[in-house]
Amino acid sequence: MTTKSYREFLKEQLRDPEFAAAYYELAPEFQVAREVIRLRLEKGLTQKELAELVGTKQSGISRLENASTKPSLGFLQKVAGALGARIEIHLRSIESAKGG
Repeated sequence: MTTKSYREFLKEQLRDPEFAAAYYELAPEFQVAREVIRLRLEKGLTQKELAELVGTKQSGISRLENASTKPSLGFLQKVAGALGARIEIHLRSIESAKGG
């Protein structure tokens, strides 16, 4: 049995237009979630502690980290500030995003 790498699997799945549309629509939320988790853990913070720094509830941080919500830019700025980070937004054509 041959095991596919994640990249190989993803490349294959992205050939399906419906999958590709959903993937590219959700990708930013997953990237944000991954970075928030990484930075929070680097700082040694719990979700509750980060929430207190941001001025929100732990459940709000949990939703952000689970990518189960589309946060506002203002909320992301508060989270970034609490984590000593900054927000960078990049726009790329869909074709260049698919090629990466």
